[in-house]
Amino acid sequence: MWRRKTIRHKASRSANDLEEFKRKKREFEKVLRQARRDRQLTSKRLLQNVDEDEDSMETGSAPHLSPEQVREMICGVQRGGGEEKASRLASLRKALRNPDTQLTFIKSENSMHMLVGQLSGHNAQCQLEAARCLHELSHSPHPSVGQACLSAGPYLLTYLSSQSPKLMEICLYTLGNLCADRTLVREKLLAQGIISALARCIQNQRYSLAVVEAVGFALSQLLQAKEATEKIIPAVEDSGVMLDLISALTPDHEFGFGPAIECAWCLHYLVSSNLHNSVLVTQGVLSQCVAVLITLGGTVAKGNLEDGMELLIWPLLRCLGNLLVSGECDVMPEDTRLLAALCVFSQAYLQSHAGLSRESLWVLNNLTASSSGFCSDLLLLNLVPMLIDLLSFSKGINLMVLRVLGNIAHHGPEYCVRLTQAGVLNGLCATLKMAEPEVVTLSLDVLYMLVSSSPQVIEEFTRLNGVPLLEAIQYNSEAEQRVRAAYILDNHFSSFCEVESLSS
Repeated sequence: MWRRKTIRHKASRSANDLEEFKRKKREFEKVLRQARRDRQLTSKRLLQNVDEDEDSMETGSAPHLSPEQVREMICGVQRGGGEEKASRLASLRKALRNPDTQLTFIKSENSMHMLVGQLSGHNAQCQLEAARCLHELSHSPHPSVGQACLSAGPYLLTYLSSQSPKLMEICLYTLGNLCADRTLVREKLLAQGIISALARCIQNQRYSLAVVEAVGFALSQLLQAKEATEKIIPAVEDSGVMLDLISALTPDHEFGFGPAIECAWCLHYLVSSNLHNSVLVTQGVLSQCVAVLITLGGTVAKGNLEDGMELLIWPLLRCLGNLLVSGECDVMPEDTRLLAALCVFSQAYLQSHAGLSRESLWVLNNLTASSSGFCSDLLLLNLVPMLIDLLSFSKGINLMVLRVLGNIAHHGPEYCVRLTQAGVLNGLCATLKMAEPEVVTLSLDVLYMLVSSSPQVIEEFTRLNGVPLLEAIQYNSEAEQRVRAAYILDNHFSSFCEVESLSS
């Protein structure tokens, strides 16, 4: 289970306190999004108040209450009035951090009826505290607890049109958590109109960016469901929310990357469905992803690796890469700045986020696979040496680089000669010695295209003592590699091998 904290804007707090809280908030969000990026699973979140102690924010830190104690708290809320009732609801909320107490609570008579009654009442503070209690319950690891919260669903959806951004945010994260539980829960919320409610919420521009971020979270939970392709994505597309998601991709310098990250993941799930990608392209998702990646690439190139920036780059790369693969964007604006940004990402995050480097190279592979223009631009911008430097790195990075180099070489002799001039043969001499079979096989494929293009390439490879490497591969246990190496030797280096045989 994961946690997210939210800032309570209070004049009484000092600027230093708020900055420290923002820093901790970003750390929590980074862990959360990193986990979702790595596992691509739905994940629940728990909002906390800025003035709560760090120790009290841990789920399960509250003691387990007996059924009698829970009933006493429920009765206390029902008997109280005004501020006293709100205070007792706040105490109940803290008690509900214990998973066992959550189960005890939903089994207690009139427990959910009491909470829904306070949520639908006219006391704003009690309404807010009741929503927070439901939020704690929605974070429960027990699916039965989430199902018990469904009775509050219509009110949670109604308050997405509230005048209080704070209440809206709590309701959104509660709904998002509930969507992560069961198909039955999602079906109920869909029937209650959650998608149209989310669309109306994000389309109302007077709401805060925190609300936009919360909408993105709730929607992404729905879009990751196993039944999303058949039941959810068509309804999302009909809701007209895509334009709002696309416009939210540009990060706000003051608020941070949160809203852009959540909306980027939503678009990634929509693109991955392959249902109506041509519509998404028409609405501008491709051009917006490219524009934001170029902007972020410029920031990274200046050495400014802002905390959390990589978490936005990741879904943007996946959107772009999957759109290119889908074949729905035949005309790609050949903006050289995008190539530079991808190469910058692949180098800047090589040590800290190797997976992100690999994703950047994957998009570069998709760009160059069918575009001679992008291949020419890589050579003209002198970006190939940067790629060659990456051939020494494993974790799939060198494989992606080899695919990109193969894409360039595939376009003919002129490209092969220019690759040779950029120093690609030195890199291939290194990869041909590697233990990874796929790396060696791809290296042989690229080498074959190069040496087939020009006698000068053959001479250069011979000068670099590359022929003994091919001869050594003929004794390799991998039959596929032996065949490739033998074919290259027989067709392009036979005279060299004859001279070597005579001299010996």
